[in-house]
Amino acid sequence: MKKEMLINVSQPEECRIAIVEDGVLEEFYLERTSQDNYVGNIYKGVVVNLEPGIQAAFVDFGVGKNGFLHISDVEPQYFRQGGYDPNSPLDDKQDLANSRYASDFGDDDSPDDDDDDDDVPDESGSSRGGRNRPRQQRGGRHARVGARPRVKPPIQEILKRGDEVLVQVIKEGIGNKGPTLSTYISIPGRYLVLMPALGRVGVSRKIDDDQVRRRLRTTLLELEPPKGLGFIVRTAGQDRTKKELSRDMAYLLRLWKLIVRKIRKSNGPCVIYEESDMIIRTIRDIFAADVDAIYVDRQEQFEAAKEFLQLVMPRYVNRLQNYDSKEPLFRKYNLDEEIAKIHQREVPLSRGGSIVIDQTEALVAIDVNSGNFRSDGTAEESAYQLNLLAAKEIARQLRLRDLGGVVVNDFIDMRREKHRRNVERALKDAIKRDRARTKILRTSPFGLVEMTRQRIRPSLKRSIFKDCPCCYGKGVVKSGESMAIEVTRTVIAAAHQPGAAHVNVRVNDEVAAYLNNKKRREIALIEDETKVVVQITGSESVFPEFLEVECKDGEGRRIFLRDKEEDRHRYATRPNN
Repeated sequence: MKKEMLINVSQPEECRIAIVEDGVLEEFYLERTSQDNYVGNIYKGVVVNLEPGIQAAFVDFGVGKNGFLHISDVEPQYFRQGGYDPNSPLDDKQDLANSRYASDFGDDDSPDDDDDDDDVPDESGSSRGGRNRPRQQRGGRHARVGARPRVKPPIQEILKRGDEVLVQVIKEGIGNKGPTLSTYISIPGRYLVLMPALGRVGVSRKIDDDQVRRRLRTTLLELEPPKGLGFIVRTAGQDRTKKELSRDMAYLLRLWKLIVRKIRKSNGPCVIYEESDMIIRTIRDIFAADVDAIYVDRQEQFEAAKEFLQLVMPRYVNRLQNYDSKEPLFRKYNLDEEIAKIHQREVPLSRGGSIVIDQTEALVAIDVNSGNFRSDGTAEESAYQLNLLAAKEIARQLRLRDLGGVVVNDFIDMRREKHRRNVERALKDAIKRDRARTKILRTSPFGLVEMTRQRIRPSLKRSIFKDCPCCYGKGVVKSGESMAIEVTRTVIAAAHQPGAAHVNVRVNDEVAAYLNNKKRREIALIEDETKVVVQITGSESVFPEFLEVECKDGEGRRIFLRDKEEDRHRYATRPNN
């Protein structure tokens, strides 16, 4: 299998990175200079508000929008500010009083209690602070060093307004929501992750070979990391030598010393550490020995990538190539058409049939349609074969589109339990290469396979598109008849305003035609009853639901309607002439 990484930076406003396997687009990352990306950055912030009801604090960290810090993301060292000893378990009375603040994390249900961390990257592949969390011991109050206490004090007792906190952004804000913050700092290297709050060494849970895990943990201990700092071996480090791990640890320690020095000198809110650009992050977190070549189509970025590879992976520098052909890089690999398909609602499958993807803010619904798909055998066998194809494509589309939250997959109904289990297994196998954390449930009685996928940044769709000014994201607009009926009601309200003499209405051409042809008699009755002149004007340049109403008295002075505008997007009024 030929695997290549293509980096397109020919347009200065945009960086695109594609992972291609045997000519098929498997992963796609996009970042624009006009869009701020804070994930992974470390800031010294100031607490500006506390919300005991949701056990959260809002932190000003200097970017113009306050971040959200939940009690579950507050590191135990901050407990001292409330008079609590972070090294001692809470007493029984405190346990009872604060049990409603207990946090039970998803990592806690792993049967491997010797495990320490999940090597879960963000949208560009790098491990993030709030997602690489040490787990607590199941059922015990005396947790290991660096583990999170299951029961935490109330946030209003350990933080006050004006307190300075060291935070890391673990999730971008979506819509009006600010970024999500954590005080559990995590700094990724090529093979290791530095976690100052961990206080011990660990191995990513994605490395499941017990012998390899023991070897890596022993190697880390032999490197004698500084007391009080924690290190996690990433999946990329499982086949690395002691010398390579030592080099990565030394790099992270130098970086941490610089960060500590800046923390001591700076007052919040301010930035302490900023993540590398997307090219360096992607090479650092995604590049592996199975990648045959990296192509960069701009000399400046090629030199930066070469310098990074020489520093951390000198043996692979020869795989980096400067693409200088006149033909655009993505066009040569026919990726522009593939990328365009990412934004389509319906995705065709290779042997017929399709999947339809509908996305909301918190939920993604995926429907499998049989279409013209046929296979030799019964209807049950056809449904089974189509669902197997759909499972692989669903996993691929989730990666390409960077969809997150709750995902509900509606497969074709199958009667045989064996077929259902095989489809679930196919989906789980296809999702394994996904760097985001996922959890898949068994098929429900309604034939739905529900799953969750970690969301760190807005999806690719939200990064590229904005809501339509005509339908405001609904995907539909009112018909000419519906708008005409609505306009008539508005005209009646305007015509009955005290002193009204003229009502001028401007709408879309289709609506104006309907009013002047099919509602002309009704409007004439309104004019006769109220002695008001109603004038309706159509315009091609306005959207279908546009409505502008202007009401004047006999002397041409404007009269404001007493009724509030039902929809500020739909109704507009012109300024005084």
